[in-house]
Amino acid sequence: MGYAAALLAGHPWMVPRDLQNSRTKVESIMTKFLLPAITILSLLATPVYAADTAASWPNKPVTVVVNSAAGGSADVLTRIVFNQMAKALNASFVIENRPGAGGAIAMGLIKRQQPDGYTLGYANVNTLSVNPSLFKHLSYDPDKDFEPVGQMFNLYNVLAVNANDPAKTAEDLFERIKKNPGKFSYGASGIGTSGHIAGELLRSMAKLDVQFVPYQGDPQTLQDLIGGRIEYSINNSSVVMPLVDSGKLKALAITSLKPVPLYPNLPTFDASGIKGYESVSWGGIVVPKGTPRDIVDKINTEMNKALKTDAVRDAMAKLGAVTVTGSPEDFRKLIGSEQVKYHDLIESANIQKLE
Repeated sequence: MGYAAALLAGHPWMVPRDLQNSRTKVESIMTKFLLPAITILSLLATPVYAADTAASWPNKPVTVVVNSAAGGSADVLTRIVFNQMAKALNASFVIENRPGAGGAIAMGLIKRQQPDGYTLGYANVNTLSVNPSLFKHLSYDPDKDFEPVGQMFNLYNVLAVNANDPAKTAEDLFERIKKNPGKFSYGASGIGTSGHIAGELLRSMAKLDVQFVPYQGDPQTLQDLIGGRIEYSINNSSVVMPLVDSGKLKALAITSLKPVPLYPNLPTFDASGIKGYESVSWGGIVVPKGTPRDIVDKINTEMNKALKTDAVRDAMAKLGAVTVTGSPEDFRKLIGSEQVKYHDLIESANIQKLE
């Protein structure tokens, strides 16, 4: 073994004394000066970076992935919140619409992004709490792939028919369908959406023999309803009621258990003979798993500020939505409790599970 190799291997008996002394001096210098400096730098680097990231968020455009088409209820309501945040923070929030597959396309995209606070995802009762029990195979795990940031709103669905439909009440519609089993169809914004689940629950509880037609978004669903290609639809009130007000559609019932103050004359399904029927929609924001907690808290804080403004509350109220604020833990608890609720619902109502 050569001198250099012996020195590196740590065999002092094979190295001349003057080289041993040189190595000892070098080791002493490294131990005394260099190693402590490296340690100090490594200890300082991470906390300073993390704190600065949270404090400066957002310092570049933030992408918000929404699982509905542009113009859909989720898209409209999410834009209301993030437009307010953009003004307050002097920042840019870019809405990226990724509809389809019951929200799985959007959720899959969100989970693959960097956990740095610059990709946020709209998520709702269906993608987080219904889909785990509705689908046989899910491309994402609501609990393992995401960090809850906070809830934004509660929203109800409305059963609507064409403005020229002869039905004056939900009971009229149900009676006609029962007299013509298998001849009619209803539509909603995609498989696994709140409209689909509400519709399947209605079909089960009211014993209706109808076919479900999934669409890519609310606009397509309502366009076909206006055109008379489906018998009825169940969609979020935020997109249905403006068409009702304009005379293009007729609303027959709302999915809340109790009357909604914004629509005092719109009966519930419970009051329409489907006792105990209720289907409530909610939406919020998640981020990819591993996003630092301080960034999650910062986003949550800014969201809550926006949701408490009169501008956001009024805009949402006009669309039938009620703003909701809270912590990431509050949102996590809601997701978990709703997972249990809809698992039991899907099993008891014998809703067919999807591939």
